[in-house]
Amino acid sequence: MQRCLWLLVAAASLFAQEFKVGGKVADFSFNDPIGRPVKFSSVRGDVTVVMFISVLCPISNDYNERIVALYNDYSAKGVKFVFLNANVNESPTQVMDHAKQAGFPFPVHRDAGNVVADRFGAQVTPESYVIDKANTMLYHGAIDDARNPARVTVKGLRAALDAALAGTPVQATETRAFGCTIKRVRKTT
Repeated sequence: MQRCLWLLVAAASLFAQEFKVGGKVADFSFNDPIGRPVKFSSVRGDVTVVMFISVLCPISNDYNERIVALYNDYSAKGVKFVFLNANVNESPTQVMDHAKQAGFPFPVHRDAGNVVADRFGAQVTPESYVIDKANTMLYHGAIDDARNPARVTVKGLRAALDAALAGTPVQATETRAFGCTIKRVRKTT
């Protein structure tokens, strides 16, 4: 019974998904670390990664070093990054403290009420999306295919970024993101 309920909730959230691979990503807003609104259009680039991460998720935290490496490698090539925390159970203070403790060289923004996560259909942390200069989503999925870095065989996000930067089609446009579920606000109908 509980599994059926979870499947219904997951299916309902997928129907609400607005942004999909191959489709356009309309402008959206989120909050900077101290609560000021930010529009995606003001921070995007020719290639932009939107990534949902978490303070409390051990899987997301296992990726902290790889996330920093991705940021360092690809921001040097002009890729813009928007890191979002959509978990209702993680306070803005926790998010800022976590970013500092993890040594993130980038801000982690807040997706209050998981509005942006809903529009993307994001379900877990970490989960990533690549968007081109025409606002077309080129990739959705995992950073790579293994929680343990020694077992990684497919680096889906890096492959998508390399293709986007080269102006060639992304070969694997979707991979299965895995991690902890995003803790959403309860929405009334």
